[in-house]
Amino acid sequence: MKKNTLILSLLPVFFGFFVMGFVDVVGIATNYVKDEFGLSEAMSGFLPSVVFIWFFLLSYPTVVIMNKIGRKNTILISMLVTIIGMFLPFIIFDPITCYLAFAFLGIGNTILQVSLNPLVSNMFNGKALTSALNGGQVVKAVSSFCGPFIASFAVIYLGNWINLFPIFGIITILSGVWLMATPVPREKVATSTENPFKLLSDTKILLFFLGIVAVVGIDVGTNMVSKKLLIERLAYSNETANYGASMYFICRTIGAFIGTFLLAKMSTRLYFRIHIFAALCFLLLLAFIPASSPVFVLGMIGAIGFACSSIFSVIFSSAIQAKPEKTNEISGLMITGIVGGAIFPPLMTQSTLLFNSAQMGGLLVLSVAAIYLCFLTFKV
Repeated sequence: MKKNTLILSLLPVFFGFFVMGFVDVVGIATNYVKDEFGLSEAMSGFLPSVVFIWFFLLSYPTVVIMNKIGRKNTILISMLVTIIGMFLPFIIFDPITCYLAFAFLGIGNTILQVSLNPLVSNMFNGKALTSALNGGQVVKAVSSFCGPFIASFAVIYLGNWINLFPIFGIITILSGVWLMATPVPREKVATSTENPFKLLSDTKILLFFLGIVAVVGIDVGTNMVSKKLLIERLAYSNETANYGASMYFICRTIGAFIGTFLLAKMSTRLYFRIHIFAALCFLLLLAFIPASSPVFVLGMIGAIGFACSSIFSVIFSSAIQAKPEKTNEISGLMITGIVGGAIFPPLMTQSTLLFNSAQMGGLLVLSVAAIYLCFLTFKV
């Protein structure tokens, strides 16, 4: 494929990663929804599950569809679902439509993540694939970083946080139209599909799958707990506490950007091992040192984001390279692991209650996930 043609094809594909980042807004939206409708801590904590449960339910059906109609067409379906969800609250705005909007966001994001990552493999392979996928995660991280600012913009200048929905909807429309108009190399459409869950009989694939569950749990959990930590330890207001999520995402963006270059040069295992052990240390420090210094709290939140920034790409690309002939099925299975974003928030909420509503409980749950990832670096 010619270089200029490759670049033109890459641009709309990588812009799809920007749309993929919209799902991370659920972390800060939890508090907005809680305050808007007067929900309990447990009920509002269920919101991330409404988004991420679809990664468990729809990943395999998406693989079936993708094998029939191709990766690009599947991505366009995901864009359509996301657009519907983003404009739904403007028909009726109540708790039900709000939760439905996030459910549609989760459905669209599931389809997008299952199909977009394999589409990148149409253009790259080997180490270049790991680096390219991580480049996509850089774009996703930039989108996630913009989320808190878009929410604050919607509140301050548009009058209500709900106005972030049409902003996301318009961006998704632009992304879909751009991809539709751009030629992208077409993979050979499969005539049959193996159930991805059968691949879990392979011990290595099982460990990779659990690794995705763990790293997504850390990502969503840290995003969610960052705001609560600033409110608990520093008495920040609801709006000001958005800086916690912003710090997490900007450090994750920087880490993913640097990781794109490091992963092209150094051992993937060494990179994985150094970064995940560092993340575990940062989580434990944040849990056991009840410091009320903004520098310490924000610094640890940012350090966790930096350390974990490229772990998802490392695990995902390693799984694909373990069985390249099963790229679609591996992608569907690994994306199913994003259900970790639905599993960890409720566990963190319950653990927090055990610690008298202190966020230390949630951080310990995330530390367990980091311990598993440390174990994973020695097993695969």
